[in-house]
Amino acid sequence: MSIPFTPLVQGLPASVPFTGPETLERRRGKAFSARLGANESAFGISRLAAEALHEHIGTEGCSWYGDPENHQLREQLAARHAIDMSNICVDAGIDALLGLTVRMLIEPGDAVVTSLGAYPTFNYHVAGFGGQLHTVPYANHHEDPEALLASAARHKARLVYLSNPDNPMGTSLSSDVVQSMIERLPEGCMLLLDEAYAEFMSDQQPPPLDMSNPHVIRYRTFSKAYGLAGMRIGYAMGHSDVISGFNRIRNHFAVNRLAQIAAHASLLDQDILPDVMQRVSAGRQRIYDLADELQLPYLHSSTNFVAVDLGAVDKANALLQQFENAGIFLRKPMVPPHDRYLRIGVGTEEEHALFADTFRTLLASFR
Repeated sequence: MSIPFTPLVQGLPASVPFTGPETLERRRGKAFSARLGANESAFGISRLAAEALHEHIGTEGCSWYGDPENHQLREQLAARHAIDMSNICVDAGIDALLGLTVRMLIEPGDAVVTSLGAYPTFNYHVAGFGGQLHTVPYANHHEDPEALLASAARHKARLVYLSNPDNPMGTSLSSDVVQSMIERLPEGCMLLLDEAYAEFMSDQQPPPLDMSNPHVIRYRTFSKAYGLAGMRIGYAMGHSDVISGFNRIRNHFAVNRLAQIAAHASLLDQDILPDVMQRVSAGRQRIYDLADELQLPYLHSSTNFVAVDLGAVDKANALLQQFENAGIFLRKPMVPPHDRYLRIGVGTEEEHALFADTFRTLLASFR
């Protein structure tokens, strides 16, 4: 059968950026005992969000469309960030917003710059809209603003992508470094600043919000610290003229009403972020301590996961498979030199205890 795909779609692989844990569970025929690979929150959602969902899950929550303007949530976010509602677009997570951004700002053949081994969903969207992706290597396990800027200038890039903190390495750049990058963007280039893990930063802070700059879009999410990954809701912040572009092309009913209700209640909860931050900090320290015990190098993290160095890619790949066989879901970077690392998510104390015992046993078999 001949399907009339466009030439662009004909040239793309029928694949997704990630193999989900559910796919792996179907292959192995049983569920994972510890789910530490998807960078989700192990600590559930806000108490107020749970109460609000329980209250509204009937007709209002499930049978009504969500507000296509996301008005109440944008109003809350504007107050929290001290910006105008016109500077905020809410949509179905950062992944959806990145897809809208690429669709909005590039034509087939336009140059786009990112880091080699950085978040692959962005690359997926660039390919899907016909962009030409150019990559630069990390520097000292950090995304490299100088190399990104140089590549953007060399290729006359329309977009340059930076995640801060970074996924998959968990490292972060200082506010001054990112602000300097913003100030030196090449003419005609926009910076897409993915701050999905911003709430977990303790040693660094994001640069101040400047909604007067039409060349920067900032992305935040409710998936990580607020624990709403399964509800798919996030937001972009930028100049009002840029945000108006999102409103020209987005699916105005993409955010479901329950997600709106949960996000609204989460922002009202004064306790969730301090509680999650404390738990994540303690969880990172448990992973640091285990790595020290096992004499493995690791990177200090600004996220809810830690990258641990196994020393060789073959060893990292073998351990990843053995963890899966043992019922523990992990992921790892896939691009050299970081492909020798395992990315260990912060889990509950019970999940960590299972992971630690398994890690000790598996590592002993290699030694």
